[in-house]
Amino acid sequence: MPVTIERQLLIDGEHVAGAGGRRTDDLNPYTSEVIATLSAASPGDARLAVDAAAAAFERWAAVVPTERRKLFWRAADLLEAHAQDAAALMTAETGAIGPWGHFNVGLAAEILREAAAAISQPVGEVLTTSTPGALSMSLRQPAGVVACFAPWNAPVILGIRSVAVALAVGDTVVMKPSEHAPLSAGLFLADVLHEAGFPPGVCNVITTTPEDAPAVAEALIADARVRRVSFTGSTRVGRVIGELAARHLTPAVLELGGKNSLIVLDDADLEYAVNAVAFGAYMNAGQICMSADRVLVHRSVADEFTARLAEKASQLPSGDPSDPGTLIGPLITAGAAQRVADLVDEATAAGATVRAGGGRPRGALYPATVVTEVRPEMRIDTEEIFGPVCTVLPVEDDDEAVAVANQSAYGLSAGILTEDIRRGFNVGRRLRTGIVHVNDQPVDDEPQAPFGGVGESGYGRFGGRAGVDAFTDLRWITLQQGHRPFPF
Repeated sequence: MPVTIERQLLIDGEHVAGAGGRRTDDLNPYTSEVIATLSAASPGDARLAVDAAAAAFERWAAVVPTERRKLFWRAADLLEAHAQDAAALMTAETGAIGPWGHFNVGLAAEILREAAAAISQPVGEVLTTSTPGALSMSLRQPAGVVACFAPWNAPVILGIRSVAVALAVGDTVVMKPSEHAPLSAGLFLADVLHEAGFPPGVCNVITTTPEDAPAVAEALIADARVRRVSFTGSTRVGRVIGELAARHLTPAVLELGGKNSLIVLDDADLEYAVNAVAFGAYMNAGQICMSADRVLVHRSVADEFTARLAEKASQLPSGDPSDPGTLIGPLITAGAAQRVADLVDEATAAGATVRAGGGRPRGALYPATVVTEVRPEMRIDTEEIFGPVCTVLPVEDDDEAVAVANQSAYGLSAGILTEDIRRGFNVGRRLRTGIVHVNDQPVDDEPQAPFGGVGESGYGRFGGRAGVDAFTDLRWITLQQGHRPFPF
């Protein structure tokens, strides 16, 4: 029998039980086995975590840049040293295949190193002024306590991203990882930061039950000492988080869902296009906010492209995520797999055609699927699929491709496949998305780049200078030399 992990909340550097001793189970989505039991936080525990973060804030903000950078470098090295453990934990906790787990570790380590680099960025500038004898400056300062909500689908990447820049600029954090990945999106990462030498109270982690999560989140956001909210997750939950934050006038970065289009122009290399779509649509079983849900293909090449993609999809093995031969592991729950199957079944009942995959889910498993003859009134054309399914829609020309892509209420990422970079750039500029990749598919992330979307994909940006701006307050400060005259 596998050993069940026992974990408690992490508050002020101490492992503590939640109020009332409540516990919650963490399940393996492929086997349904309990892999961990964890303390379940209450709203009162959330306030205790904010107490610890608020008490640690001034001391942490005062740590000199060279010392803070060393901690981030050490944490990045330690995370890479624990790569095998992290990947295995992701497999057990979320059903991730090994390559996805190792990719998570590699990018998360680079996020930490980029955050370390941000510590050395200028924190202000001298401004012009019309006041004689005055020095006028803008200055960025840490905001305070940040409530960080991390999802399960890329838990190591997005768990680290939720806290890295906030900690780098001098904020302290309370993390609430997803109930589906409390270890790999939260406690495991906090262990790495602790091992690297981050002081107690700087990074606190609370885990909870799905039933209590809304009340715990509200307690965090409603606390006046929480001055930023960092949330990555579904648009449905993001609306609630955004409304709570707005009610308390707390700025938030919301990176939400996507209904991402991948446009295949008539001059695209079709072999490259098929491989790009397969990666963009099926990596991590399609459970990536940037996944290529909709493939918009110029009609002149649509038949050949679709046939090739269907053949490719039918050859992608799904199954046990711990098997090195598996390319498509389970969805996060059997219910998630059934939801994806329902989208496909509803579409086919209304006239769509399944060219590969489809059928009934096997537990949490669903195969790589290609659907054609999709119409705008179908849910599969408008809702984020978040599973290993893509739809192929023929378009007449570049203008129609742009129009169809922009019909979506989401606006996170997009890809354009063409051998003419200038043409691709001109198409990309017309798309209403926060991110666009020319001659590539939509799934990409670099820690120095501004990452985020528009519309129902959220607002605010992680990464680079935009991330620093998101988690600091911009102040105007003047120094008056001597006494200035006043009119009375």
